[in-house]
Amino acid sequence: MAVNQASNWTPESWKAREARHLPAYLDAADLGRVETALGHYPPLVFAGEARALKADLAQVAAGKGFLLQGGDCAESFAEFNANNIRDTFRVLLQMAVVLTFAGKQPVVKVGRMAGQFAKPRSAQTETIGGAELPSYFGDIINGIDFTPDSRRNDPERMLKAYAQSAATLNLLRAFSNGGYANLRQVHKWTLDHIAGSPWGAKFTDMADRIGEALDFMAACGVDPQTVPQLQGTSFYTSHEALLLPYEAALTRQDSLTGDWYDCSAHMLWIGDRTRFDNSAHVEFLRGVRNPIGVKCGPSLEPEMLLRLLDELNPSHEAGRITLIARYGHDKVEAGLPKLVRAVKASGHPVVWSCDPMHGNVVKADSGYKTRPFERILGEVKGFFAVHRAEGTHAGGIHIEMTGQNVTECTGGLIDITDANLAARYHTHCDPRLNGAQSIELAFLLAEELNLEAKERDKAAA
Repeated sequence: MAVNQASNWTPESWKAREARHLPAYLDAADLGRVETALGHYPPLVFAGEARALKADLAQVAAGKGFLLQGGDCAESFAEFNANNIRDTFRVLLQMAVVLTFAGKQPVVKVGRMAGQFAKPRSAQTETIGGAELPSYFGDIINGIDFTPDSRRNDPERMLKAYAQSAATLNLLRAFSNGGYANLRQVHKWTLDHIAGSPWGAKFTDMADRIGEALDFMAACGVDPQTVPQLQGTSFYTSHEALLLPYEAALTRQDSLTGDWYDCSAHMLWIGDRTRFDNSAHVEFLRGVRNPIGVKCGPSLEPEMLLRLLDELNPSHEAGRITLIARYGHDKVEAGLPKLVRAVKASGHPVVWSCDPMHGNVVKADSGYKTRPFERILGEVKGFFAVHRAEGTHAGGIHIEMTGQNVTECTGGLIDITDANLAARYHTHCDPRLNGAQSIELAFLLAEELNLEAKERDKAAA
């Protein structure tokens, strides 16, 4: 029996609403054949896993944890390999250890992995050198090369995206629970290109202290090998629910509850450009019971946000909604407070997370798109400052990052400059933090969490 079933909703009801940023497929029969095939494929994730993530996020919403969400801007077919998956997972593990150890809070780990293939585009086509072709919508839809064959919107690519997501999830599950995430392995998580950085040395010192704590536990008769929380970790996946034919085809009805779940990922989010009134994307997400993220930018007014919350979470279920603020370093402290106040007054239990990436893209003198690390850090600090002022919990971070030693974002202690950008600029879409910059951000986040804890203790005294 369904306990939370949305009224007047089906996996296809989104088709009656306005759908923006979806590709135009030339052959409807071809699209239908792929949708039918996906509808018979096994789910990539399971309803019970999504419920477990929702329970974890409910604790974050209550101020008892922190959400770490990170991964590729856009996954690609070309860069798919086990080492890239492993290295991004390793950096996320390191960041989580820093936040848990220094911030004294449990950390919910969610990857932008195993499904982050589609990207919104404002126009169906683009013109280069007089030639007009479909815009690049991500590898799940078409190819990045500007040729007629590559840019053809091909439904068959959904099947390849499914296969790559399944393989990625298989490896992530093995890493999470097969011994790799054991805290006894903490020294082995540091990548070679991070080890020589100042933050690599600081992480090594922290790892030494963790090892000493585990040795102390063992000496006291508490065998770390018998404590499940030290043997592995829960790791979840997420992506923007943009390509609705793919998402709907992978939506399943849970045999235990009767509720519908989008089984392409544990958590889905709706972007800043698809959360308007009468949106097909909002209609789709209101009916699935996964945890849902909503991007909140400068154009979002409190009234619209409250309408979204009432539509997506009418029962005020804790852990259901994560609000992902993406303003820019110079706008967050002016724009975010009105949303925080409105949501607080409404009684909606939400996780507030900071996306310091999307509002801080600049074009360097070299012509490359980049994100200056000082602007990323500035938005994070502004986000925490707003929540301290409003008496709410700064509950998460949402970043585009990779374990690869890329040079895409300038700054940080490793001091990537404009002149360095061309050296290892590999992104398929927007610039990502590399491993060293991600670890540096984690230590700075831990400082902010400690400040928040001191304010909380002061208020309780």
